[in-house]
Amino acid sequence: MNRLTLPILAVSALTLALALSACASLAPYGAKGGPGGQGFSEQRIESDRYRVTYDGVGAPGPVADMALLRAADLTVQSGYDWFEVVQRWTDGRPDGAGGVRPSVSIGAGSGRYGGYSASGVGVGLGFDISGPQPTSTTLEILMGRGARPDRPDAYDARQVRDNLRSRF
Repeated sequence: MNRLTLPILAVSALTLALALSACASLAPYGAKGGPGGQGFSEQRIESDRYRVTYDGVGAPGPVADMALLRAADLTVQSGYDWFEVVQRWTDGRPDGAGGVRPSVSIGAGSGRYGGYSASGVGVGLGFDISGPQPTSTTLEILMGRGARPDRPDAYDARQVRDNLRSRF
């Protein structure tokens, strides 16, 4: 192999990874079809409290929006006007627990052979280029009737439904 072959192979591998990652995408809004599938599911906890989960592929933002849309639909279908998100999990972690980050590594070494010695330091930076990954958002919601409480995690169900439905 010459010096030009390695960069060409690296670019080819990157192009192939990106092309394959384009094949996976977020499915249309709907109920989860089965284990490992995309879509929403819910579990009733009390008469006015549910746990809503949306499993999808890709960026967490659109998946979280679909979970909010399902919470709004469920709230209206159950005869309520608003819902409040009392707990939120993304990929099984509580809200704000962080996400995927690049990895950094540092290495150092030295060697001797005969009368020669050498030493070096290396820094590596790694990124996940495997494409869209499965992601999940779970919302525990409390539903209510009448005027929506003036709290940041309380939502008017009809407004959420009307605003998000057009995106999906």
